[in-house]
Amino acid sequence: MIYDISMSIDKNMKVYKNKAEKIPKLEFTKSHEKDNMCESRIILEMHTGTHLDAPYHMLNEGKTIDEINLDTLVTDCRVIDLSHIKEKITKIDLEDFHIKKNEFILFKTSNSSNLLFNPNFVYLDKSGAEYLLKCGVIGIGTDGLGIERSQKNHETHKILLGNDINIIEGLDLKDIEEGIYKLIALPLKIKGAEASPVRAILIKE
Repeated sequence: MIYDISMSIDKNMKVYKNKAEKIPKLEFTKSHEKDNMCESRIILEMHTGTHLDAPYHMLNEGKTIDEINLDTLVTDCRVIDLSHIKEKITKIDLEDFHIKKNEFILFKTSNSSNLLFNPNFVYLDKSGAEYLLKCGVIGIGTDGLGIERSQKNHETHKILLGNDINIIEGLDLKDIEEGIYKLIALPLKIKGAEASPVRAILIKE
């Protein structure tokens, strides 16, 4: 079974802080009526919808999106259901899951049920990020449009990206049950970019 866990790119989609510049624009440059064919272009902010952050997003000397190890994005993963959490994911919330080295963890929270942007979305706080680093994970995915908020200096981003731990934001996990899956979440090969949209899927064998 294949599950598409990507947000649809659409002018009416949910975007971070409802910022106008994050709303995608699809423009048709040729049409069937006028040109007997169809061509289009898209104006898309890299952090809109389901996307992968590269270390360069937060770190001046960090890897860019074309330098990410793809082996870490075609891998087994574990979906953890944290739908009961109201504000933030902390170390205490994660300890009972016995997270292991080289796991890729996806957080299913109440964010997946929000059709509109919620400024108080559930996020991963500094203590949770430090715990995941200690566990030795290779990646974190969240159904929030950001992995953190209300933290000075973007601590969660820097803890994870500074140690080459992948961050996927904007996942749609509302129909996904807790468990083990195969994750495929490949970014576009954009040289020098700090992020990229991804088409993320889960495979349940």
